[in-house]
Formats: sequence, C-alpha cells, structure tokens
Amino acid sequence: MATGSGDRGAAQAGGLVLFARVVGVGALAALILVSGAWGSWRNAQYVVVGKGHEHGTVRLVACGDTDCTGPFSPKGSARPRAKVTVSLPVRHHVGDSVSVVLKPGGDTGVRDGLGGLLFAFVPFGGALLLAAAVVALGLRVPRTAWSLAVAGAALLGGAFLTL
Repeated sequence: MATGSGDRGAAQAGGLVLFARVVGVGALAALILVSGAWGSWRNAQYVVVGKGHEHGTVRLVACGDTDCTGPFSPKGSARPRAKVTVSLPVRHHVGDSVSVVLKPGGDTGVRDGLGGLLFAFVPFGGALLLAAAVVALGLRVPRTAWSLAVAGAALLGGAFLTL
C-alpha cells in the first residue's frame, strides 16, 4: 500500500529548485542593477551634487572620437583653465560651448544639466535593459521585465536626444 510520501518528497524537491532559481536569478538581476548604478554614479555625482564643485563652460577647440578639449571659463569663484577634457559624443563640434562641472583635483569635466545627467546614467540604462532580459527569461515575470526594459530604453533614448 502506497503512502504517498514519495510524491510529497518530489514536490518538496521541485519547490526547492523553484526557490533556488528565483533567489539566484533575482540576485543576478539585483547585481546587474547595482553595478550599473555604481558605474553611473562615478560621473553622475558631480552633476547631481553640484554644490562645492567648479561650474563653467568649455569652448571646444579640439575633438577626438570620444572626448573634446578646450579652455574653461568659470562661473562664480572657480578659476579659469587653459585646457579641460570633456567626454562628449559625436554631436558636438569645434567652436561649440558646453556647460560643465569639473571633477575635483584635475582638468576633467562632466557635462552639466539634463543632458549631462542622462549621459552619466547611460550605464544604468544598459543595466536596466540587461536586467529586463534576465527577469524575463529567468523569473518569467513579464510585467516587471517590460517595466525594466521601458525604463532603460527611455533613459537611453533621453540621453541620445539631449546630447
């Protein structure tokens, strides 16, 4: 006579596998999001917390593939500099003036304003898209995955449009 304890053991093992999958994939998605936010914060902190940093404009004199250089004209009590490097995408040309915040202890600037903020959060936008794929495939939670994907696409699209 069967007691049914074998069926109960199989159900418990299946439940443990499901729990392990949810925890593992959830941890992976969280790790992706945290690393994207951490990578974005390296530059975004100067735009978000602009108080105490040097603000001004850079008139672009030379532009390469990924960055441009030029003299820095300060706003307020900052000191002028002959050459400041700013990481800019291809939309900027020699002769343009760009509003920047200088990183402390150097001659490197981060674009200021909404465009600079969105550009600084591009790594987080990519992390949102990657986490959406992980959530959709690993957790099979389509609404959450679509929410992450739409947020990531909006962030990346906004950065593209404001640069």
